[in-house]
Amino acid sequence: MTVNTMCISCLLSKQEKIISDYLDANRKAKYIEQVQEILDNYGSSESAPALAERINQLYRSFWGEEEDYTEIKHKYNQLLLPKESEIWFRIKQADDCIKECIKYVSAGNYIDFSAVENVNEQTLDTLLDRAKKESVPEDEYVHFRNDLEQASRLVYLTDNCGEIVLDKLFIKCLQKCYPELQIIVVVRGEAVINDATLEDAKEVGLTDMVTCIGNGNAASGTVLKRVSPEVEQLLKRADVIISKGQGNFESLFEEGLNPYYIFLCKCELFVHRFGLQKYESVFVREERTKTMISG
Repeated sequence: MTVNTMCISCLLSKQEKIISDYLDANRKAKYIEQVQEILDNYGSSESAPALAERINQLYRSFWGEEEDYTEIKHKYNQLLLPKESEIWFRIKQADDCIKECIKYVSAGNYIDFSAVENVNEQTLDTLLDRAKKESVPEDEYVHFRNDLEQASRLVYLTDNCGEIVLDKLFIKCLQKCYPELQIIVVVRGEAVINDATLEDAKEVGLTDMVTCIGNGNAASGTVLKRVSPEVEQLLKRADVIISKGQGNFESLFEEGLNPYYIFLCKCELFVHRFGLQKYESVFVREERTKTMISG
């Protein structure tokens, strides 16, 4: 999905904010000018995650390494891990564990330091507490279960740290319900903001449950032109793809893979596109997504 004017404005304003405290005015002006060139040259053909990766490369050439999110990622992984047993208990008590998992992984998608300006534990706890009361679109869920019944290979695209603990529970439930289903988890290939990498998957114990691989690049999404050949083939051969997060939606939509998208609407653009309130969830396969989107 190529960016629109709201995305371009957001990408530019983020860079202006990041460098606001730097002292070299001339260098700042030159940097913003080159950011604008990236947006002008590629904005009509690339997704927001692809553009962000180009801008991040430019940033490093001007200013050195970006903000290190290692401690934040560890903090949110460790914040969710003690909740794992309690949430798993709630999931097991539900009439349908897979449906219940969708509610929780949607809520966990809040942990996004790119799309959410002030991520805080209180809001996360509120979203997790109300998850059990949320609903999953029944028609879409029936399609999903039917597709799982016929599937041999499932690829699960993760998004952020912390929420990867909830992805782990979802995968645990899928393994329980479909023991013959081959599941492969794809994380980011390199560190980018607070997105989950192999280190995060290992920290939360996901690598002990299922095969996990990096996608080969540092885009905050799944940009098919930039993923490794191995990941590209996995995606093309998958019977079902679960795509977590806005970044994966932005980079995969209209790329011909037809994933099931799960994410929270965290910015005004997505609120408008899907006609939902902020922090309401989306669960839908792409072939049925197009009828939902406006603008």
